[in-house]
Amino acid sequence: MSLQARLDAFKADFEAGKPPYNVPPAVIETMHRATAELIASGAADKALKAGDTAPAFTLDDPDGRPVDSAELLRKGPLVLSFYRGVWCPYCNMELQALEAARPAFEQLGAALVAISPQTAPNSRKSLRQNSLGFPILSDAGGAVAAAFGLRFRLQDYLVELYKSLKNDLPAFNADPSWTLPMPGRYVIAQDGTILYAEVNPDYTRRPEPEDMLPVLRQAAASRAA
Repeated sequence: MSLQARLDAFKADFEAGKPPYNVPPAVIETMHRATAELIASGAADKALKAGDTAPAFTLDDPDGRPVDSAELLRKGPLVLSFYRGVWCPYCNMELQALEAARPAFEQLGAALVAISPQTAPNSRKSLRQNSLGFPILSDAGGAVAAAFGLRFRLQDYLVELYKSLKNDLPAFNADPSWTLPMPGRYVIAQDGTILYAEVNPDYTRRPEPEDMLPVLRQAAASRAA
């Protein structure tokens, strides 16, 4: 089953209020409203695109070890995924799909890294819960997500909904700003050029990991030439 098919099946059960979710229709309506407004805002159009230069970054892994994008790119291309956090079931399914595709990425010489605004303990939970073999980096305050054009502030009414659902983003992220990244997927060439970019303000929509393989094959061929 494709990643998007899994996401769509989960979404159908979740929005139907099936157990164990039991989500009231009013909550779903509020989430739909917030997503529609983010789409209409055009925020995704301002994110970095293929052909742009990716900003360099150094972020800590869950054990406090710094991971430098320049060092990763010296070894090969970089597959980069921005996600919202361990509390997001859509993000967890995406991480699992990326883990399944990781051998194909590595065979083409690429490293795989995920970035979220969450704290190190929550990143460790992401690693355990999803049985991941690639690093999750903590973008405290969302500075790297902002550099890629992905960071946005939740609407006030959505903040109130999250509070009512005990989804305490300031605690998850150790950041009071109530901001998140739009889900974004990038392939970055060794010279820093973005070869592939997919950003969607609808967090229930994610590209397939296999979508990145053509640009990774092309990058591998260019290195071999």
